Formats: sequence, structure tokens, C-alpha cells
Amino acid sequence: MSEELDLPVTGPATSPGTAPWSVSQPATGSGRSRRASARSTSRGRLGAGLVEVPRVPYRDPKTAVLPDPEVPEAKRFCSRCGKEVGRARDGKPGRVEGFCPQCGHRYSFTPKLAPGEVLHDQYEVLGCLAHGGLGWLYLALDHAVSDRWVVLKGLLDSGDADAMAAALAERRFLAEVEHPNIVKIHNFIRHADRETGSLVEYIVMEYVGGESIKEMITRSRREGRGDEVLPLAQAIAYVLEILPALGYLHGVGLLYCDFKPDNMIHTEEQLKLIDLGAVRRVDDHHSPIYGTVGYQAPEIGTIGPSVFSDIYTVGRALAVMSFPFDFRGRYKDRLPTADEEPLLARFSSFHRLLLRATNPNPELRFCTAEDMAEQLTGVLREVLAIEDGVQRPGMSRQFTPERRRFGVEGGLDLREVASALPAPSVSTSDAAASWLATATTSDPAGLRKAPEYTVEVRFRIVRVLIESGDTAAALRELEALTTPSLFDEPDVDPEDWRPDWYRGLAALADGHADEALGFFDAVCSAVPGEAAPKLALGVCAEATGDLRSAARWYELVWRTDHAYVSAAFGLARVLLACGDRAQAVRVLLAVPDTSSQHLAAQIAAVRAQLGDCAAEDLVAAGERLGALDIDVHSHTQLSAEVLEAAFHYVTRNQAAEGKVLDCALSEHELRLGLERRYRTLARFAATPEERIALVDRANAVRPRTLV
Repeated sequence: MSEELDLPVTGPATSPGTAPWSVSQPATGSGRSRRASARSTSRGRLGAGLVEVPRVPYRDPKTAVLPDPEVPEAKRFCSRCGKEVGRARDGKPGRVEGFCPQCGHRYSFTPKLAPGEVLHDQYEVLGCLAHGGLGWLYLALDHAVSDRWVVLKGLLDSGDADAMAAALAERRFLAEVEHPNIVKIHNFIRHADRETGSLVEYIVMEYVGGESIKEMITRSRREGRGDEVLPLAQAIAYVLEILPALGYLHGVGLLYCDFKPDNMIHTEEQLKLIDLGAVRRVDDHHSPIYGTVGYQAPEIGTIGPSVFSDIYTVGRALAVMSFPFDFRGRYKDRLPTADEEPLLARFSSFHRLLLRATNPNPELRFCTAEDMAEQLTGVLREVLAIEDGVQRPGMSRQFTPERRRFGVEGGLDLREVASALPAPSVSTSDAAASWLATATTSDPAGLRKAPEYTVEVRFRIVRVLIESGDTAAALRELEALTTPSLFDEPDVDPEDWRPDWYRGLAALADGHADEALGFFDAVCSAVPGEAAPKLALGVCAEATGDLRSAARWYELVWRTDHAYVSAAFGLARVLLACGDRAQAVRVLLAVPDTSSQHLAAQIAAVRAQLGDCAAEDLVAAGERLGALDIDVHSHTQLSAEVLEAAFHYVTRNQAAEGKVLDCALSEHELRLGLERRYRTLARFAATPEERIALVDRANAVRPRTLV
């Protein structure tokens, strides 16, 4: 069988003859990645310690003050009806103060504090820093605490009741927030407005000197790089750094509601989440809802904010940071497809993660910020491995390691695979978790006698039934687990991916790889950072004859983590089936010597060099075999295989230079060598019939002589 594969299929281009999985000379990756590396320091490691990001130099706070603070006309909207206000007409600039022509509500976009003004006999205003949806930000000096830099935040439109309520709500929430990646709040004060005399609320926050992620993207465009985004690994690292802060807010019963690149500040050594103006309590169903078009979840207008809607904003923000697209217009409610955006085609796991985070159905998104961070970390490991060819192994909390290696002997037994693939990890919160950790029985009847007959026990029964070949009983057990009764909910949530995993295993055990592929694909979309479903997809693709897809999945798993040795053997099988013998050998030789299958891989590499090969391949196979430390019988058997290949080569072609083992590449020498190996193997024969057959082969191959 032969089919041409254009490898590497998930990584950077490699030169001819260079294996895409080789780690001795890693590829350089994309140009964007090179720029990031050149401007980074060892202190700026983010994303599980895997990524070095550009260091943001210290910035003198005074240089951040706006020389002419003004809200751009394009961002002036009525706070009551949302219509445009303060726009230019007849060549005249728009008014910064006035009344909405639609509803008559008064608007004002002028700063309320002037440089030199002192609030609360403590905070001296130096000027405006920026403006946001709810207020101006002012830089000030705190004369009561060592003249430290602080930021004052007031209302953009002090006449708006909703905005005032939001500011007061922010005051309550911020008093409870304490997290290293969230801006700190020092004080809350009131100050009389110069014009109206009314009291205005101000929040005193720490000054976070740095650059927002949005500013980084804007600077990238301004510097002429043209991509308008961050390098993918850097964008993922930033989101991974800030997700714990979001999870912290959820843990104390708060929703952020307005996550976007504008609200993440990269300081000199860390990332901070700023602007908590839209924060609300989880159980608040009455306060005004604030968000940003292009980031806000579609269900906000019907069921309101939730943890799921916050997850949606994170997914949208990560997409905006990673590739340019019209996220406020054409793609306001969806992501580009892989055909429309090359980055999504190249990094399929990243695409799957974004699709789950921004699923239109809130219940199909990640359940928590921690869940998303866990899968995003796995995706980051893949992205980095694809870009530079260096593996980034990591422990999984969702799956066990491979229980057994499969395909080591060269074939693919689907029933063997169903028993060898990683298993979903037992939830530590399950009442029977401790009992299952020590249970040695593989009998379904014994498992049913567990002290607590829990969901995890029933999943173990399903696994045991599949491994014993009783897939019909396993599927009945799964049906009982996932089907609601007349009065009760099902024992397993409809969004739980584990039933699909076991359905896929059952289909594999029955030899139905095409059916199993659909189940494993669903699991891969649910947990896109995991290697186990990708390994299973590689098996299904190979079994159904889709060698190109099989190579993609096997290579992705092997490139990311060399602990999955079955992926190496699978990739080698696919490459051999496509006639790429040299690449197959490289993959097998890359199996580390710390692996229990290192010797098996070395033996497989010897066999992979045989067949329709050149004389130098035969010589190399002999040299590799000579270096192997294996028993006499195995060495003799493998020597016979190598010499048989050399004999067929010589009889089809002609004698060549070099030696294979101890034989010159000539018909006479190879016949003598084969005769000796066959007679040695005859001495190891287990039965008389086998011994006689080997002696006959020795006599048949020996060169003709006069005696």
C-alpha cells in the first residue's frame, strides 16, 4: 500500500530529509514567535512556565497622563437610550456636553477633576489617564502614604442613575476582592463637583503601570507588523495567567461580565485584571448589565450573566488576541471557520477550545475557569510543540496514562487498543473513589458489591465489560447511566463526555472503527487539551484507511509528549504503509531509552529499514542490530530477517559494497550466512516439525558445492 503524505501535517516546514518530530534541531517556528523571543527575558515566564513573553518596561506614570483628555466622538453614546450623541454636524465638531436629541437626557463627557485639585485633603490630581464605559481615570498622588501613585475613578456621566448605581455596586464588590492578579482598591471617597456642587463617587485604586493587551495589539499594527494580533502562545499565556483571577471572582459569588483585552494590563512582571465596573453578584437579577459588543454572550438579554457568559467573553477575547477578524460585525456571534482562518486550521485543538468556550448553548461551555485553564494549558503544550518541535509533556487530571502499549509488534488489534488506551480518571469527590483505588476485582458482579454503588463504580463496570468483550452489556449499563427515569434526572450530566468515551471503546472492541471515530471526536471537542482522544482518533483513522488523518493525530500526540509510545509506533506504521521508510525509522529511533518500549522500538526500526530498500539501508540495519543487547534466539531470528532482505536485494540487483552483519553483499556470502542462522534457529525449535522446517530451509539456501 502506498500513499504520499505531506508531513509534517501540524508543524512548521522542515527541510528535505528532516523528520518533523526530530528534537535535535528544532524548527524556528513562526516569525511572530521569533519576535516575541527576541524581546523577552527569563523573568517574564507565563502560561504554566512554558512561555517567555516580552517584558513591559517600567513607565513613568506622569508620561501616561493625556495632554488633551477627550472622549472620541465615535464613543459618545447616550447613557439612557444608547443613541449617538456629541457627533460632528455641518463641519462643526460635536459637543462634549448637551442633551440627547432622541430622549432628551443630559450628557457630559468632560473630566470632572482638574490637575492640581486635591480630594479628601489627600489625593492630588495630576491629570486624566483614560476613559471607560463608566468613568474617567485620573492619576493622583496620595500625600498621606509616601506620595504613592494612585488612580481615581469617577463617573463619565454623573447625571445617570444607572451609572451611579453601578459605581456604588462596584464599591461594594471591590471591598471584598483580594487577589494578586486583580487591581487593589485603597479607598472610596466623595468629592463635590466643581460645576453642580453635587457629590461624586470616586474609587481610589493602585496605579498599575504597564500596557494593556489591547495597546500591545495596537502597537503591533502601528509598528508595521500588520498582523494586529499577538503570537498565539503569548496570547494563551496571558489568558492562563488571568483565568485564576476570574475563577477567584466566581468563587466569591461575583461575575466579571466585561472581560476583554482592554482590561488586562501587563505590568513589568505580572498580569492584572482592571476595571471591575461591570462586576455584579451571581444572584443579582436587577442591576443594569454592562458589557461590550463582540465579546458579550448571546444569552445576556434573555437569561442574564452567569459563569458561562464570563467563559464566553474569555473565549472571544482569546480569539481577538490571536487572529484578526471582524468580531463586532460579520463574526459578532460566531468564529471564523478553519477554512476562513489559517491559524485555526493549523492549530485544530485551539480551534476546538474556542468553539467550546463560545458555544451558543451556555451549558456546553466550560463549567469553570479552572476547567478552561486546564484544557488551555494542554492546548498550549501542543501549540509550542508544533512551533518548535520540542515536546512539552504534562500530567493529565482527566485521563490515566496508557494502560498498555499497543501496536508494538507492527499490527493493529482494535480489541487490544480498547483495553490499552488511557482510562478516564476517577473523580476524587466520588464516595467510592478510595475503594476503587484499591479494588483488584475485574468481575462486574464483584464491583456491584462496592460499599457505595456510585457513578464511578458503574463506569468501572462498563470498562470491565468492554475489556471482557461483552460490549452489549456495557452499552446497556451506559444507557441506564445516561437515561433519565420518570421522576429523576440521569445519574450522569448530559454534558459529561465520559459516556461517549466508553461508547467509542465499545465500538472499537467490536471492530467498528468508523463508528468509534464519531464518539472520540466528540470527546476531543469536549476536552481539547487532552492527548488520549487524539490517540484514539489516530487509531480510528488508521483502521478506516485514512492514513493522512492518522498521521496528523499520531504525530500531534507524539510531538507533544513522548510518553505516548503507542503514537510513535502508530505513526511509524502509517509512514511505512505510505512508503516513507526513512521517516518511520526516525520516529522509532526517537523513542527515549527511558521507555519500557525502547528496545522494541529499536527492533522495529531494524525491521523498518528492510524491504524495498537500498544497500546502505541494509548495512545500517545490520549495524543497528549488532548494537542491540538482546537474547541469542531473538538476535538470530532478527539476523535471519536482515540477511533475507539482503539476499533478495542482491538477487534482484547485483552485488554491492559493504557488509551486512558478517556477510558481504554477495549471493554466496549471504547464502552461507542464512544457512548458519537457520541451523542455529533449528536448535531453539520448540517442536520437531519446526526444527525439520528450519533445517530444510538451511539446506535449500546453502550455496552449491562439489561435496
